[in-house]
Amino acid sequence: MIPAGPVAGSGAAAPPQSARGAYPAMAGTHRPPYRVGNRPAESMRLVDRIIVGLVLLATMTIFTISSAMLTNWKIHYLTTGGNVFEKFHPATYFALLAFFLLLVRNGDPIGEINRMFSEAKLLLVYLVCWLALLVQMLVLERPFTVIIDTFLLPVVLCLVIWRLSPSQRNPLVWIIHLTILLNVVLGYYEYFSGHRLFALALGADVTVLGEWRSSALLGHPLTASGIVGGYVLALVLRPALCPPVVLRLPLIVFCLGSLMVFGGRTALVTVSLLIGSLAALEMFRLLRGGRTSLPVAIVAICLLFVAAAGIFAALDLGIFDKMLLRFSSDKGSTLARYATFDLLSHFDWRELVLGPNPARANALQTQWGLKYGIEDFWISCIVQFGIIHTVLLTIGLVGLFAEILRRASGAAWAIILLIVVIAASSVSFSSKNIQLAEFVLLITLLLPRERRIAAPSGLGSRGRHRPIPVYP
Repeated sequence: MIPAGPVAGSGAAAPPQSARGAYPAMAGTHRPPYRVGNRPAESMRLVDRIIVGLVLLATMTIFTISSAMLTNWKIHYLTTGGNVFEKFHPATYFALLAFFLLLVRNGDPIGEINRMFSEAKLLLVYLVCWLALLVQMLVLERPFTVIIDTFLLPVVLCLVIWRLSPSQRNPLVWIIHLTILLNVVLGYYEYFSGHRLFALALGADVTVLGEWRSSALLGHPLTASGIVGGYVLALVLRPALCPPVVLRLPLIVFCLGSLMVFGGRTALVTVSLLIGSLAALEMFRLLRGGRTSLPVAIVAICLLFVAAAGIFAALDLGIFDKMLLRFSSDKGSTLARYATFDLLSHFDWRELVLGPNPARANALQTQWGLKYGIEDFWISCIVQFGIIHTVLLTIGLVGLFAEILRRASGAAWAIILLIVVIAASSVSFSSKNIQLAEFVLLITLLLPRERRIAAPSGLGSRGRHRPIPVYP
């Protein structure tokens, strides 16, 4: 039997010990504090703080500064006129500056780029598809700023956030909680007071008056309902975001009720179906003999009765009558979706493949009553960019979300399903906005993949194991 000592067998002299300890190959896996040239590590920590601060500002502005707010501030973000610097969202500036500092912080930008994309190869596919779309827009002399905020900002945020440590991400998680809850509170305020913080703007120069649906700081009711719906799913599927059950369940109900005031039917129905399916699966598990703690069961039953009583009381008082009328009378929204399919029949094959003339496409949209936008992401992309670039963009988005899901927990699939449903039923990412970046932040920060700590070698096993020494 081989003894468990450091060297088996003979009385040979013990091998020389290095500065790394008895097992240098194992001890060497710990990376020392990085240093660039003769600069101390403290200066590098300062750079990291600046990067985290910039990402924090980008996250805060994404969830609080909308296109409606920029228009109200006389900034030509969506409206015609102004200079080119007004056409980019403030979050884009913060994210690009953080990305630049991330590249130069070690004095090796080429090596940093190589490390980034060697760990996320599918992002190269996305960027190639994005560059093809950018070339088309430059050749056809279309405004290229549309695809910067909509499709480039999410990738930049991913590349920066993935290089941050868990402790550096904690402030970003807190700011998401605070900003979304602030929007929920403001949504209730707008609904019950009838006072809008900012006028609802559709398109470039169209302002809607008399709209009852809240939008808070997120700019549009459908955007707000989609983001809050994704946040509700994150709270339901990842209890670690708010461990105390007595706090998490009321928070879920509070945010879920705000979907009624934001007026997003698609988000409300999708989130309700997903939560109902999860509840049915959990009930089936309990019926098959599964266990749960008694306090959790008591709290769940009490909150279930309270929620049912609250729903009946709200219906009796007519609090959500406006939202219920949206299901019986959608003010032509369904007809607009049917009109999008008829719109494609008015383009010839060359226009459909390569993209029609923008002036002709806008004229046909107005003629068919679609001046507010085509409520389907893929059809809208075909009308704007053509089938070829729509297919390329779809392939790129699949690659982007594949990389995001690889680093996220299984709960992220529910938000991906919500994103697909929203994209198929609204303007969503086919117009100039930051909604895709909002969803990407929800997944990357609130639903990261849990790190499993490996058990020490030999514990709980029958045999005795020892590391093999590697001599210098």
